[in-house]
Amino acid sequence: MAAADFILGINAKLYHGTNDAELSAMTEASNVKDLTVSVSAGECDISTRANSGWRATAATLRECELSWTMNWKPGDAFFTAIKTAMLNSTTVCLAALTGAKDSDGSSGPRGNFAITKFDRKENLEEAITVDVTAKLSKYLAWEDIVVVG
Repeated sequence: MAAADFILGINAKLYHGTNDAELSAMTEASNVKDLTVSVSAGECDISTRANSGWRATAATLRECELSWTMNWKPGDAFFTAIKTAMLNSTTVCLAALTGAKDSDGSSGPRGNFAITKFDRKENLEEAITVDVTAKLSKYLAWEDIVVVG
């Protein structure tokens, strides 16, 4: 299998910035372990008798949720931004991309996210970590990076 047939998770990037930040102004969040990007849509039933006895469904409002684990790291700008957003019920701009923001083919959502979960884990033989959940509050763009040249 050729390397171009897949993208490794280790090469994905999470960026953060102030609300409504342009991708070019965002900073990489290096204090991230596993990250999950969940995009889904609500649904409504549009069934009619004309559909030959089959239920028909249409997608409605979309939602995006990011969840990740990070080390408890006071003084780290990203850790501080996430903790502050949680404690103050504010939002932070995040972009979850499949690669670097200047890398051809990188793709993913960018928007302002509310931090809805900030669970600290204190395992006996591990570093203290935080499980974070961020839910989209304001959609800005789905970034699909194309490098010209």
